[in-house]
Amino acid sequence: MPRQVYPNKTKRQVMREMLEDWKLQPGQVFTASRAHEWFKAHYPLFKPGSVAGGLVQSSTNDPSRMHHKATDESDDLLFKVGRNQYRLYEPGKDPAPIRELVQGDVAREEELAAEEPDEGLDAKETGEPVPGTSEFLLERDLQRYLKENLVTIEPGLKLYVDPEGDEGFEFEAGGGRRIDLLAVDSQGGLVVLELKVSRGYDRVVGQLLRYMNWVRKELAEPGQRVRGFIICRTMTEDLLLACASISEVELFEYQLKVNVSKVPALDLTQA
Repeated sequence: MPRQVYPNKTKRQVMREMLEDWKLQPGQVFTASRAHEWFKAHYPLFKPGSVAGGLVQSSTNDPSRMHHKATDESDDLLFKVGRNQYRLYEPGKDPAPIRELVQGDVAREEELAAEEPDEGLDAKETGEPVPGTSEFLLERDLQRYLKENLVTIEPGLKLYVDPEGDEGFEFEAGGGRRIDLLAVDSQGGLVVLELKVSRGYDRVVGQLLRYMNWVRKELAEPGQRVRGFIICRTMTEDLLLACASISEVELFEYQLKVNVSKVPALDLTQA
């Protein structure tokens, strides 16, 4: 069980305390910046990333709240009205809170969003898997597999868990961005993992470095090492060249292996 930042106060309780302190009226909108300022003034030990995660978890209409596995009805506090803008949730007026990923609804919408290729990529670059290849079908499949098998990448590597129990899976990194996987190595350093089911292109380097520096700024303790891993099916020469002089970024290729053996038919004449 992770240690709470404040032994007598959970983030969930502090979020309620903040809203009570503001005495918001129905319909009044506040910004994420105001929440960050309040936490900094009253509970400074909560990291900005944890506060951002708390806002997501408390927003009844934000599908990303389901990445916080402990979400329940006690978190139904807010309604997200725009980018980094929130108001109080109004039961009976607002849609029912999202608390469960239902196949064909919220879960499918998230998968479709994850599948959308970057603008400007042609069909070759989107990495559509060809039947018979050893690729994961969706990035989410690779993500879920590695979440449970991080030691296959590096001995001692494990999923990051913050003091409030939020895991480093689709970890909130500010501005609506999410880190694929955030891990901790055997030496206590933080590792940002960026995943691509097919080919890794050099454009992913900028995204990874942005996440690494966000982790340094918002999560890491002074002197705590932060590294980045890029994991994909195959690396492009451009990506290899782009990372050649970045010592804190490491590249990995995965390979799937499935053996299928035909089973001889049962000989009924010998029955």
